[in-house]
Amino acid sequence: MFNEYDDMVTIEELCYMLRIGRNKAYELLRSGKIKAFKEGKLWMIPKPAVIDYISRRGQ
Repeated sequence: MFNEYDDMVTIEELCYMLRIGRNKAYELLRSGKIKAFKEGKLWMIPKPAVIDYISRRGQ
């Protein structure tokens, strides 16, 4: 799943992967629903965390 993406994805890639807007993406990150961390001003979003979020939503 999502083989075309690197191990860490950007906000823009997250939006495209989940077909959501930037505001919703930031909401998911800040709430911890998608496990990620900030490095300076940049969000570091592990691709497995996105896949895990999708898996949990499907249950």
